[in-house]
Amino acid sequence: MKLLLAEDERELSNALVRLLNFNKFDVDAAYDGEQALKLFEENSYDGIILDVMMPKKDGIAVVEEIRKRGSNVPVLMLTAKSEIDDRVSGLDAGADDYLTKPFAVKELLARIRALTRRQGTITESYSFSNVTLLPQTSEMKAVGTVRLTRKEYALMELLIRNKNVLLSTERIMESVWEFESEADLSVVWVFISSLRKKLDGIGANATIKAVRGVGYRLDDKKA
Repeated sequence: MKLLLAEDERELSNALVRLLNFNKFDVDAAYDGEQALKLFEENSYDGIILDVMMPKKDGIAVVEEIRKRGSNVPVLMLTAKSEIDDRVSGLDAGADDYLTKPFAVKELLARIRALTRRQGTITESYSFSNVTLLPQTSEMKAVGTVRLTRKEYALMELLIRNKNVLLSTERIMESVWEFESEADLSVVWVFISSLRKKLDGIGANATIKAVRGVGYRLDDKKA
């Protein structure tokens, strides 16, 4: 399995390359955003790991360019920032997942395995109100259409399949993240926030309602 790692801290990059090689991944290393895009153009990758803060082009700009070119390759963002808005910005740009520095090695490996394993596994379509999930393109359609990351798609599918059920944060973590990572429960709110923005952006009648202390469910604004 071939990965592209874009990390400008040489010492950290070298350590990650050695770690990934040891775990049977073939890795190309880039040290700035422009080099990362050049390697992306010249090679085929099963997954891409991007640091947010890089010279020449930051990780957000790189993932935006990758998506503009029509690629659905899984992208994991590495960031030293912990604010929800910063995480959502990465997801809005097209990243599939994020990992906040410093991170545990086993969590990084789990995130990579989860992202690459989910490629090509979505086959069934789901609908709620005027919203439809398009499995072949990982898109969500209402009045307009927007691409979803793999975790966003999995979360939206879970909400549609349980449209009359309040899903707890723990249930969502178990279903979408499969307890493979050490991420705390706040990751659910990050993805809920991103999905809400995308639902609003495509003119969806569906909205994600939060019931404090209980969980989340889909509601139809027109009902």
